[in-house]
Amino acid sequence: MKFMLGTKGRMTQVFDESGAVCAATIVSAGPLTVTQVKTAEKDGYASAQVGFGAKKENNMSQPLKGHLKGLAPARHLREFAPTGEVNRGDTIDVSVFSPGDVVSVSAISKGKGFQGVVKRHGFKGGPRSHGQKNKERAPGSIGGAGRAGGRVAKGMRMAGRMGGDRVTVKNLKIVDVDKETNTLLISGAIPGHPGTLIEIRGSFDKAQGK
Repeated sequence: MKFMLGTKGRMTQVFDESGAVCAATIVSAGPLTVTQVKTAEKDGYASAQVGFGAKKENNMSQPLKGHLKGLAPARHLREFAPTGEVNRGDTIDVSVFSPGDVVSVSAISKGKGFQGVVKRHGFKGGPRSHGQKNKERAPGSIGGAGRAGGRVAKGMRMAGRMGGDRVTVKNLKIVDVDKETNTLLISGAIPGHPGTLIEIRGSFDKAQGK
């Protein structure tokens, strides 16, 4: 599986060969350093742990310093299933992707605080006529004796904290790959605010087994 870590940047516009404009997000991706290789015989599953980002060694715990001994301090550690053989200390850059690759992007969405049902769940609100004064964005009835025995049913859509969740957007395309600046251009918008850590995974191809 193709895998990459990066930070979200600003959005821009890209013109294709036919002249059509496409919205894209600039991502500063990699390079990644392989910090650990896990095997099915020793760990029960096969994966590669990679490190991304810089971190001061003084801000690292002693166990983490020992884990990254001989390697540069990494701010983020993630695991993924490698497509080929990798070894501790190997470097992975944006060259693993090519323009046109279909990827899935995961990140923490923007936190929006406490929101009502209109913004959080898309309720249309109450009518704007017939004496309606200040209940346009109210949730309305949430049940009663006839619905759940006089209590509020589990899963009832109500007001509450919105955002700050892990969101995965699938079927995005790699528009451009810049190996010199370690930059990816990904079509469309991706979750999070600028600077958010994002995970980029290539779509699994059954024919090629990767």
